[in-house]
Amino acid sequence: MTIPPAKEPSGPEPELIHIPDVLPAMLINDVIIFPNTIAPLVITAEPVIRLVNDVLSGPKMLATFTREPAPPSEKPEDQFYRVGTAVQILKMFRVPDGSMRILVQGLVRVERKEIVETSPYLKIRVEVLRTERTTSMEVEALAKRIVSDFTKLADAGQGVPEEVKIAVYNISDPGALADIVTSNLNISLESKQEILAAVTLKERLGLVATVLARELKLIQLGSEIQDRVESEMAHGQREYFLREQLKAIRRELGEDTEGAAEVAEFEKQIAEAGMPPLAAEAASKELDRLKRMSPASAEYTVSRTYLEWLVALPWNKFTVEELDVNKAQKILDRDHYGLEDVKNRILEFLVVRKLRATGKGPILCFVGPPGVGKTSLGKSIASALNRAFWRMSLGGVRDEAEIRGHRRTYVGALPGRILQAIRRVGFHNPVLMLDEIDKLGADFRGDPSSALLEVLDPEQNFSFQDHYLDVEFDLSKVFFITTANDVNAIPGPLRDRMEIIEIGSYITTEKIQIARHYLVPRQIEENGLTKSQIKFTDKGIEALIQGYTREAGVRKLEQQIASVCRKVARAVVAGRTEPTTVTEQNVHDYLGPAHYLEDTVKSLPGVGVALGLAWTPVGGDVLVIESTWMPGSKQLQVTGQLGDVMKESAQIAFSYLRANWEKYHIDVEQLARRDVHIHVPEGATPKDGPSAGVTLATSLASLFSGCPVRRGMGMTGEITLAGRVLPVGGLREKIVAASRHGLKTIVMPRANEKDLYFVPAHIRKTLSFKFVDTIDNVLDLALEPPSANKSRVKGKGVNR
Repeated sequence: MTIPPAKEPSGPEPELIHIPDVLPAMLINDVIIFPNTIAPLVITAEPVIRLVNDVLSGPKMLATFTREPAPPSEKPEDQFYRVGTAVQILKMFRVPDGSMRILVQGLVRVERKEIVETSPYLKIRVEVLRTERTTSMEVEALAKRIVSDFTKLADAGQGVPEEVKIAVYNISDPGALADIVTSNLNISLESKQEILAAVTLKERLGLVATVLARELKLIQLGSEIQDRVESEMAHGQREYFLREQLKAIRRELGEDTEGAAEVAEFEKQIAEAGMPPLAAEAASKELDRLKRMSPASAEYTVSRTYLEWLVALPWNKFTVEELDVNKAQKILDRDHYGLEDVKNRILEFLVVRKLRATGKGPILCFVGPPGVGKTSLGKSIASALNRAFWRMSLGGVRDEAEIRGHRRTYVGALPGRILQAIRRVGFHNPVLMLDEIDKLGADFRGDPSSALLEVLDPEQNFSFQDHYLDVEFDLSKVFFITTANDVNAIPGPLRDRMEIIEIGSYITTEKIQIARHYLVPRQIEENGLTKSQIKFTDKGIEALIQGYTREAGVRKLEQQIASVCRKVARAVVAGRTEPTTVTEQNVHDYLGPAHYLEDTVKSLPGVGVALGLAWTPVGGDVLVIESTWMPGSKQLQVTGQLGDVMKESAQIAFSYLRANWEKYHIDVEQLARRDVHIHVPEGATPKDGPSAGVTLATSLASLFSGCPVRRGMGMTGEITLAGRVLPVGGLREKIVAASRHGLKTIVMPRANEKDLYFVPAHIRKTLSFKFVDTIDNVLDLALEPPSANKSRVKGKGVNR
């Protein structure tokens, strides 16, 4: 293949140059080598160095192609442009670091036909692109225009070397003129490649002339803009001048800056957000500030983040509430076993909301031990109302800014958790559950419970103002639900704003039904099993409950069921095919020995030992109170990590019995020579409260009299120095705990008789309730006659 070389500015016609059909190819970045030009190249890659060494030993000829900035695919042929330049190496320099510098001269345009080899370096079959050498008046006119415009561009201070200007004046070949001019223009890679790929002389010259005209127009506009801006701007505002100059250039080119596009997008979002007037006004003012800022400034990011929060909040986006009472009843029954009183309270609450949709109802607060279904009740309510649901834990929150947000003057400021949750759900009226509200703290950063007063007050939350947004946001459309383990730990002002719904502990029969209908099917599915592979009998579930869990809810029970399912799943993967049935006989094969032995509380020996009923944040429990005495000087010692109130109850019981020694026939002389020790086992667990008063008095009376306490009897009640029994709280939890431990009789204050209404009927049927007003009533019921064969201390005895 032979072609005539390009003409030099002066000299004879060049000889034909032979271009091989297959050439070694070098891919270069961000540079295009034109025919009739000389360019330096730096070689560092080992395969390319090998290519150059092989070329230098031959005709010193290779092809150069420019890499595609954004390849359309991973194919080798899509990594570089189709049209390149055949070049000849003029000089080569080796550098001590192993790299290489070469000087190449562009010869002719070549087009890639196919890739012949890729290893050890690229070889490509090429075809020379011929350019006609005939001229016309139009070609001559374009050439003269190019020379004129290039001269103007060089004179405008665009960094064109003087020798290039001289060469352009003297070039007679229009094709060579286009190549040399293009190689010295500061234009995009795509524009240069387009000129390189132009085969016809007229097309190539036309492209170069267009590019030159555009560059000259830019220089002219820049000069005009500079003159106008300098006349308007005051001295010392150079930064503003440069920014305005850039904006004016973009406007003249019909383009737009990234900042302007962002401003336009914010304007559109503000218009579509449906903000109230004050919020829209604040957003517009902030957007005006943003327009005047440099995108490089730190304040620009702060302002943009603020606008992003304003337009992202669902100001006018609501879910359509579809409250069907029958549907709500079915959803609650589907998701929760029992809890009939709780379900009825919830349905009554929802019905009132339906009848008076615009009313400002109270905030629901579910109070109960862990694992009884408080959070899942909130999800069921959201499902019944067809609203979005979001749970937000408040446990351990101590900073007021977590609720109200930080002011924008702080670095990294953000809105509070309330607005963050509403943004995440994407609707203005979600069901928002504030979990563990009784675990809120307070320190030098503020009191978050006080910040929640406005959030949860129906009379105020329609104008809630977050510190970060600093505009009002209506929270009255949000359905707030809170949960707590201990209602007494909720601050009084906050508690007054909520309607308390207590969820009690589950007894064994209820846990069996919950496990059968909810926990077991869920864990079978989550562990990849099927109902045909594993089955739990009722007795097996009961053994699991009695021996491996001791809780008010069912969270630990589900963990134990999951543990069994995992072991069965492992056996199935190992190749076991027969189905597994978990029974009371084999449950220990999966979980090991039982964690809790069969309850012996109800069969404890009776002298000096009494059973009290206690309430804890995780449910009710039975306390064993033991008393004994020893030689000493009538000192009272109390152990078992008791709180101050319970220690005072022990002192009151001791003082009452000493004060009424004649009534109870206590030998005070012998008592004066003895110390009394009261102990409540499980000393690692803190215990406090006045409700153990009657139990402490019964334990001491049993000790002093030698009369045992009746077995299977639990008691609760506060005592006074006058011997009266006062009412206490937490009766439902205490009675459920007594039933769970197998007690048969409950002694309780007469004033608490009304609280039996809240105890499930099936639990009341298993217990006998004795109501008392005084200590005398308690001791008459609790103490048995002393054993006939038991030696008694002279003078001891209770008048019964």
